[in-house]
Amino acid sequence: MCLGIPGKIIELASAERQLAWVDVCGVRREVNIALVADGVDAGRLIGSWVLVHVGFAMSRLDEEEAYATLDALRQMEEVEHDVTIFLRQ
Repeated sequence: MCLGIPGKIIELASAERQLAWVDVCGVRREVNIALVADGVDAGRLIGSWVLVHVGFAMSRLDEEEAYATLDALRQMEEVEHDVTIFLRQ
């Protein structure tokens, strides 16, 4: 299963190459935004939330959906952690 992680576009790295800096859980990552640009001036995407997978912004999200997805991912991490502890016993 592949998971995308919500991130917020904070700065353009290269409008020509359609690259932006995205804050993903407090970590800045350079991400290709070509799939979400949809002919829009890349600068207008600053502040937008996107779903990031392997260095590509796959889709745009609203802020509420981004936080809900982050919360769900954190809950999955907690469950996985519990399973790991159980298996070590």
